[in-house]
Order: sequence, then C-alpha cells, then structure tokens
Amino acid sequence: MRLLFRAAASLALMGMAACAAIATSMPGLVTGPDHALRMEARHVPLGIGGATLAPGVTYGGGLILRGPGLHGLSDLKMQGDRAWVVSDFGDLVRFTLRLDRNGRLSSADSAVSRPLTGPDGAVLTPKANADAEGLALLPDGRVLISFERDHRIWSYGVGANDRPGLVSTPRHPFEDNQGLEGLAPAPDGHWLALGEAGGAWLCDADACKSLPNAPTSYMDGFLTTGADVDPAGGWFIVQRLFTPPLNMQARVRRMAPDGTLSAPLIHLRPPASTDNFEGIAAVPTATGTRVYLLSDDNDNIVQKTLLLAFDVRR
Repeated sequence: MRLLFRAAASLALMGMAACAAIATSMPGLVTGPDHALRMEARHVPLGIGGATLAPGVTYGGGLILRGPGLHGLSDLKMQGDRAWVVSDFGDLVRFTLRLDRNGRLSSADSAVSRPLTGPDGAVLTPKANADAEGLALLPDGRVLISFERDHRIWSYGVGANDRPGLVSTPRHPFEDNQGLEGLAPAPDGHWLALGEAGGAWLCDADACKSLPNAPTSYMDGFLTTGADVDPAGGWFIVQRLFTPPLNMQARVRRMAPDGTLSAPLIHLRPPASTDNFEGIAAVPTATGTRVYLLSDDNDNIVQKTLLLAFDVRR
C-alpha cells in the first residue's frame, strides 16, 4: 500500500542505515516483454538496537536497492536465486540475488521489469487498477497476483506468460486501500490470501474459506502485508506498523494452518534498519529457513527500498 507523507519527514529519516561496498548492475538487453533495469545495491547493517530476534534467528545481510523501476515494491518471492517482485505501479520485476562464501546476502543484479497487463493484453492503467500487492509462485508454475482498490486475484499462467484470468478471491468488504496484501501457495494446489487489516482465506479453484483462528482485524496497530510458505508447515507472515516520520516497525511471525499466529520471530524498530516492509520470501536451507524482507519506499525520496535476510534455525 502506498503511503504519502510530507517531505518535512526527510530530516528525521536521514542516516537511519550506514551504507558501504557498492555493487552495481547494468544487465544487457533481453528479449520478450522484459526490459533491463539499472540497479544499484548497497550493503546495509541491521543496526545497533531496535532489532529483537527470537532464539535461533540471525541476520543474514541486507541491501538498499536503488534505480528506476525499483519503487513501490510490494511483494517478494524467490525462485532459486531469482527474486520475483510486484509493485504498486503494476510492474513485475525480477533480479538475481548474490551470496558471499558464508551465505550472507552480498549483492543483487540482472534486473528486468515488465508492465502487468489485463485480460485484453493492454497495460494496466490507471494506478487504481494496477495496484499489485501480493504474489504467489504455485508449485505447478502458475503466477498469481493480488490487487487492491479493485480487489481481485489474477493468474498470469505458467511463468507469468499468459494474459490474466480471475481465480477464486475472498468475498469480503475490503477497504479501498486495505485489501489483499498477502498471497502464498498452500497445500494441494490451494493458495493463501491475507487481508491487510485482518482475515485469512484458503482458496482453491472453486471458492475461498476463512481460516478459523486467523485475526479478523489489525493487531496493536500492525497490518499484515505479506506471506510465504514455511517449510516446516503453515506460513511466515510479515506485519508492519508505519506511522511516519519516526515510527516504522515490522515483525515476522509464523501462521499455523488454522490461522493461529506465533509470537514474533523478528521485530524491527528504529534505530535498526527498517522501513515500510511489505514483501516476504522464505527459502529452505540446510539448517532451517532463509527469510527475506522487502520494503516499499512509496516512491518517496526519504524512504528506502530495503532487502534484508534472516536465518531461522529449525
């Protein structure tokens, strides 16, 4: 969800994260509907203070991403080392993550983007029709994308190469700018859909059913903004509290198959590196799960597009 606030907040947000070790990518032209993006990736520390990590959770490195087309990024999923991202402006962005010899996130490159289209093949306009918020890569290769304002879930087919078609979408009176923020695969070809201000549904080809123990409203000011599969069962979800200019928080929790939430595994607040986190991806590792968090900078010069990695031990 794109949030706007006055430029006067810039002084309060300056210097929240120190940066070093610049890595820049200028990939060559690609064929098909994608176009190359110039991407700059700078290392960012977690910061001293402001981060509470549960036992068994460690920081795996982080980046600030900069470049045209890297604004308003609202969800994240991983396919191997390739990141898939959707934006508030109706774009599908992909780039490659690079790890160092210790497995820490070290850089990102080879970025490409394409505009999302509608069933008629035309690029989605205006923004109210293009506000992509959730992304799911299903095991059969289909790519699902959820939108808010005009609340719907579309399938773009295998590899996002088809014109979209409507799939089962929760029938719920979502607020205009608080819709289907979270989207993730679920067992047996189902998909999980999460409302920003509460509600969780398990959907199949025919209908969506509420998870009985999922929160039905926002919690302590936190809104739910993303989800991905937990290899141990259920899902990881990200929640954020964003009250500019100073109160920017995020937390990661586990969600059980019935919708029950765990205590926070990760809680970020200033002065830690934090921003408007909306995207999450979970990747199995030899020791547990690597969780990536991605922030939406609202196309605002005083915010940052952050990509942070955390390792969660079994």
